[in-house]
Amino acid sequence: IRTTSKIMSYRAGIYKAIYDLKDYRLGSSPSAIQKNIMTANPNLSWNDAVFKAALNKGVADGDLVKNKNYYKLSPEYKKKLVDKIKPKKPSKKKWGPGKRRASAGL
Repeated sequence: IRTTSKIMSYRAGIYKAIYDLKDYRLGSSPSAIQKNIMTANPNLSWNDAVFKAALNKGVADGDLVKNKNYYKLSPEYKKKLVDKIKPKKPSKKKWGPGKRRASAGL
């Protein structure tokens, strides 16, 4: 019997772990990130090479900032994250050039 379980990718797990750890000043160490991911996904079979490759790809893409051996979310990625979460304001309806509003008193 094959079970399909929803397992998050290493990259998504890394971003979520860094966000959850909230080490804004220095950043989060790889061991702390790993520990956070493993507690969130106990059934995950750990692959260190994939984890390190995901960290390096995040730095290369500009989503993560590496400071010595600590990683934190980049300001650009944080801005994208906030923009994604923030609800959009509904636009006001504009009356087009052939449509008129009916006047109330006339």
